Amino acid sequence: MNRRKYLLAGLLATGLYGLAGAAMAQSEIKIGEINSYSALPSFTEPYRKGWQLAVEQINAAGGIKGKKLVVISKDDGGKPADAVTAANELVASEGVAMISGTFFSNIGLAVSDFAKQKKVFFLAGEPLTDAVTMASGNRYTFRLRPSNYMQAAMLAEEAAKLPAKRWATVAPNYEYGQSAVAVFKKLLSAKRPDIEWVSEQWPPQGKIDAGPVVQALAAAKPEAVLNVTFGPDLVKFVREGNTRGLFKDRAVVSFLTGEPEYLDPLKDETPEGWIVTGYPWSSIKTPEHDAFLKAYQAKYNDYPRLGSIVGYELIKSAAAILAKADSTDTDKLIAAAEGIKVDSPFGPITFRKSDHQATLGAFVGKTSVKDGKGVMVDVVYRDGANYLPSEADVAKVRPKD
Repeated sequence: MNRRKYLLAGLLATGLYGLAGAAMAQSEIKIGEINSYSALPSFTEPYRKGWQLAVEQINAAGGIKGKKLVVISKDDGGKPADAVTAANELVASEGVAMISGTFFSNIGLAVSDFAKQKKVFFLAGEPLTDAVTMASGNRYTFRLRPSNYMQAAMLAEEAAKLPAKRWATVAPNYEYGQSAVAVFKKLLSAKRPDIEWVSEQWPPQGKIDAGPVVQALAAAKPEAVLNVTFGPDLVKFVREGNTRGLFKDRAVVSFLTGEPEYLDPLKDETPEGWIVTGYPWSSIKTPEHDAFLKAYQAKYNDYPRLGSIVGYELIKSAAAILAKADSTDTDKLIAAAEGIKVDSPFGPITFRKSDHQATLGAFVGKTSVKDGKGVMVDVVYRDGANYLPSEADVAKVRPKD
């Protein structure tokens, strides 16, 4: 009799434990997050701090309609295959409601294709190639950051004012660099048919041999240079360019260089007068950014980088989509995300229905040196809504779902 009593008690306890586990699962919403933490820490470490701050704020405010938000993060090591493996683990083993993140464009495209094949919602944060929302776009993928097209349009607007006619380019030889160069050349040539493209340099990402690259650019005798290198490659390129006089009396237009994670390592070697996109965090005076800055500095005792903004707004946008959908069903998440308006540290943004591209903008300005540090000056915020590709252009290249 005692054995039966204990057995029944054990079964009851197991049942109760199972119910408790189910209740706990129902009280949480999981988001999967993937990024190249070990491959590019200068961007991804501030990025992680950004999304962790967002999670903390969301849960402190009651979560998503009373449910705690949990982010399960994985490192793809800068490898597309590892990113797809991570995505599969997040969906199959962790039961996440959506996938988010990624940095490198080739990885973003790989995860986007995974999302399409597995019918999983994917909110891309950083990958900038136009293909993410254009030629390789799909109904399951949305993007937060302004695309190559959008940033190229902002930069071409300024570049067209330069007297330079002979242009050279340098960019990492993978999806992001190829996309950025192609769209910038197209947009600038449309504004200035008199421009001649005299040289293209394609160093491997993360492995630039800056001496020969700078020498080849100088040999072409351009009047202006488009630069798309970033991270450690940018530092090597700038150092070698300064040493060899590449930038003397030449205009330079540069994607991303005004972002603190890339500008800070240059210190007093920062070239003067480059036209760049970036994030001048200390000079942005708006209520939205002030609130973000205060919270970020209070938590980390550090200043934010552009990655901090991307990580923060990525999870804030994901939470807004989940709240609007009031469901983790993929089709309902897509319906909620198309056309959704959300707040950001840069002001309100919208995820456009036609191509799932957000209207988050970028700051355009020039590089300078202040107190031995690289800074952005003459800064203007460009609203991404004014630089989106046209609906007609999207329709021409985006696959029909």
